[in-house]
Amino acid sequence: MIRVLPRLLLVGLFALVFAGPVLAWNKAGHMLTGAIAYQQLRAEGDEQTIGRVVALLKAHPEFSRWDKAMQKLAKEDRAQYLFMQAARWPDDARDDPTFYPPDAHYDKHHYINLPYVPKGQPDSVKPKAPEDMNIFRGYAHRLELVKSKKDADIRAVALCWVFHLVGDVHQPLHATSLFTTQFKNGDRGGTLFMIRAKEGKFPISLHKYWDDLLLSSESFTNVKNYAIELRNRKEFAREQLTELKSTSFQDWAVKESFELAKTAVYREGKLEGGASMKQAKVLPEDYAKTVQPIAERRAVLAGYRLAAVLRDSL
Repeated sequence: MIRVLPRLLLVGLFALVFAGPVLAWNKAGHMLTGAIAYQQLRAEGDEQTIGRVVALLKAHPEFSRWDKAMQKLAKEDRAQYLFMQAARWPDDARDDPTFYPPDAHYDKHHYINLPYVPKGQPDSVKPKAPEDMNIFRGYAHRLELVKSKKDADIRAVALCWVFHLVGDVHQPLHATSLFTTQFKNGDRGGTLFMIRAKEGKFPISLHKYWDDLLLSSESFTNVKNYAIELRNRKEFAREQLTELKSTSFQDWAVKESFELAKTAVYREGKLEGGASMKQAKVLPEDYAKTVQPIAERRAVLAGYRLAAVLRDSL
């Protein structure tokens, strides 16, 4: 049984003992994958899986907060709202050591730093192998808990992680770390690779740039409508997404996100960035136009795959 302590006390304690690194897709991006999963299950007429997800999430320690917000929505929207909240919750929980103990290494469960050394780098660049504590371990553990006979509240928390990590693994910069003479210890999934979206813009990390590619609004209506729009695009019809043949979580990282990081994110090592904010480089003019549809495709894939994972695990 999970015991929830007063939130203000926990937030204060958390601030003293722990500071987490960057997020994956931003919270709205995770809500989007949850919405796509929900809409796909509805389209397939799979009310049974939707019902099982909702029933388990009612045991979540945060459900009373979600329920209060849900009462403002039409009844037909409430289940979709829960899917969105479940997908974003592990990021919300970063401020609460009840769910995010400082010594639990949960932040490492959001990614795996597969080393990428572009061609032409000298032998002095020595890539480091990924840590054993990574998204593969985090996902396998949470999926096992969801399928277990543990208390419902524990399974509900684990279910939120399953939602979230399926989204994370589709973000290319959650599957790599760039090693060059500039980043001899790796750029940690682009978190140390500083860029400017345009001339005169404030410098940010490449990772944050990708996190924010999907949408910035966390409004239920905006996320819902964006999910509908993406699912209705011809290029995102299931039969057009050949990647869906793969059902391996590790392949989604290694064969898809990692490869996209090399080709689309870092442009085969040709993308220029700085190792500090002062050294931040302006992105090429065509960068946003090129990577936006890639990010959207990854979100749609994540949503469709999440729907299948939920069906198979509940």
